Amino acid sequence: MAFPALILWLSLAVDRIAGDPPNAFHPTAHLGRFIGWWGRPERYPVPLQRCAGILGALATASLFALPFLLFDRLAPPLFLLVAGPVLLKLCFAWRCLEEHVRAVEQALEGGMEGGREKVGYLVSRATGTLDEEGVRSAAYESMTENLVDSIVSPLFFFALFGLGGAAFYRAVNTMDAMLGYRDERALLGWFPARLDDLLNLIPARLTGLLLLLYFTAKGRMRPALQMWRRDAHRRPGINGGIPMAVMAGGVGIRFEKPGCYVIGDDVRSLREAGEEIVAAVRVVTLLSALLLSITLVFITLLQTYLW
Repeated sequence: MAFPALILWLSLAVDRIAGDPPNAFHPTAHLGRFIGWWGRPERYPVPLQRCAGILGALATASLFALPFLLFDRLAPPLFLLVAGPVLLKLCFAWRCLEEHVRAVEQALEGGMEGGREKVGYLVSRATGTLDEEGVRSAAYESMTENLVDSIVSPLFFFALFGLGGAAFYRAVNTMDAMLGYRDERALLGWFPARLDDLLNLIPARLTGLLLLLYFTAKGRMRPALQMWRRDAHRRPGINGGIPMAVMAGGVGIRFEKPGCYVIGDDVRSLREAGEEIVAAVRVVTLLSALLLSITLVFITLLQTYLW
């Protein structure tokens, strides 16, 4: 097996065993503080905000990725095998997606207010008036969308460009999450949001295809494909609606953000279908890792043959 492919699988094991470290030790938390420092629109005259966003985004992503890149290129093989999976795990989040959804489900058992409060940590929408299905919709939408943002895309860019590629993507995605809004941050966040769209273009469609493969094995290919065609465009943006639409059709549920979009048909409630969504995310994570591992092995063999 190619060395990078082994690092990829070991990183998944690290994630399942250890999960995310505390924020004090997580580089993405420090990245967020840095973005919060420069990403304040009031720091810049309005005509310069878009330019400041471009320069700030490129500098931030490059600075964050540089230590990962240098470690990938310069670390001795044994050290890379030991520490590389930990560094790659810091660029994606699988187990914590399940933990966040589980926390919302547990909070709902104690009443609506607890559920609304917990799901408010996951989404930017107002949660104070959501009913039980609305709270679950927000939680499972977040999990499904983050199947791309937090799992498949970082692994995809690791397969292409190593640890530096995964870290660069994580920085761009974090900037999009913090600045990519249509409010006073719109000009400053324009470039990070567009760059995030571009980077997720292939991973989002790869995720859609892998979900479609999963639901084909479950005998649900037709409704999953139908929802992809019918509803993927209903969510703002060019990528996030794809996994959500395929998941909604395959599981038979409806995702709804009040006043913004409705994706899927409520054949089943999210209370019934939640575990199947979690299972689909798990299977697609492993399928993407398998596909990317095969790609890495092929690249290694090709390089060996050519050089």
